[in-house]
Amino acid sequence: MRVLFVNPVGTIGGAERVLLRCLTSLKNDVDGVEPILLVLDEGPLLDAVRSLGIKAVSLPLPPTLTAWGDSGERSIGRLRRWMRFLLHGISAAPAICKYLARLRVAIRQLSPDLIHSNGVKTHLLLGLSRPRRVPVVWHVHDFYSLRPLAEKLLRFASRGAKSAIAISDAVASDLKHGFPGLPMVTIKNTVDVEHFSPRPADRERLDVLAGLDKLPANGFRIGLVATYARWKGHEVFLRAAAELALARPDWPIRWYIIGGPIYRTSAQYTLLELRNLATNLGIAERVAFIPFQQDPAEIYRALDVVVHASTLPEPFGLTIAEAMACGRAVIVSSAGGATEVFTPGEEAIAVQPGDARGMASEIVELLENPERRIQLGDAARRRVERDFHPNRLGRQLLNLYRNCLTAREFSTPE
Repeated sequence: MRVLFVNPVGTIGGAERVLLRCLTSLKNDVDGVEPILLVLDEGPLLDAVRSLGIKAVSLPLPPTLTAWGDSGERSIGRLRRWMRFLLHGISAAPAICKYLARLRVAIRQLSPDLIHSNGVKTHLLLGLSRPRRVPVVWHVHDFYSLRPLAEKLLRFASRGAKSAIAISDAVASDLKHGFPGLPMVTIKNTVDVEHFSPRPADRERLDVLAGLDKLPANGFRIGLVATYARWKGHEVFLRAAAELALARPDWPIRWYIIGGPIYRTSAQYTLLELRNLATNLGIAERVAFIPFQQDPAEIYRALDVVVHASTLPEPFGLTIAEAMACGRAVIVSSAGGATEVFTPGEEAIAVQPGDARGMASEIVELLENPERRIQLGDAARRRVERDFHPNRLGRQLLNLYRNCLTAREFSTPE
């Protein structure tokens, strides 16, 4: 069975780390599947996949399409977003038609038995260009109800999809509401528990990566690992840092923002915006910026507390599970699929989305109680080993693919 994975970007964010786990599991844990990757961009994802011994090719989107999306600033209003989206679509129509023709040829040459689509743009493009009689499976990493423009187009494209994979029960519920006729299963994300594991860390490496002098030996390191998407809560994180700077001005704390932009749309912060925000809050000297790291495991291990600060419901929260697997104390903005990853107060600390003061208070408590941090980290590791171990993933995917190819009704794979 030749399965063609199609991904919209060549950078490596959360959805791409999930994709890498899928590819690894299919290659190593099941027989009879040949995974291939087609990326609609250039970037490190291609090399990461090739290093697994898996064929990976690219067909870059034209610039007018890479910037086309509906997830820009919500403050401009729905009507204006609609107009901007539609006008961009009309101007991009010739490029879309040409690209669809090239995409059809590329897929035909790769001769897949089944296509596994890993993003909204690939769902839409495949809805217009997939070969007939080749089933398409959507991997759904987002709440489409929060993206009303894309959701309307996706409803049309879903007629060409055989099934959808939801990464959490929360995403499945959202998908059922918006796409009641689309068969779906829930296959929760997994974590490579051998790689993401508690180990001694080179804590000073964070300061080297940030280009700063090392913290004193008694210093604390607090980190947010996320893309620069505006809903990931960087402003909340920085406001919590400002709150703590007022409450504990003498504490040697450094706040690390690790990540960068991943999509070429307006729905992201720039590094300059985040630096200016830290300056305006009076904490610029306390904040360190580290660019995207292809392997975040060492980053998690070097932090005293890992913070998840999303202001919108999280579809799953892969960084939460990865940090937990590394035995870290994690503070979670608890909404959506993130609530399915941990038990509040036992394996991580829950705060309300957007509550910078509450986040600061919880960080103070954790920094004052090292035994509590160790207790949370140990329990977090056990939870990930129990619920998010990767040994089930390849079997679940293979079962789904077989069901799609034989057109049988199916339930969630065991």
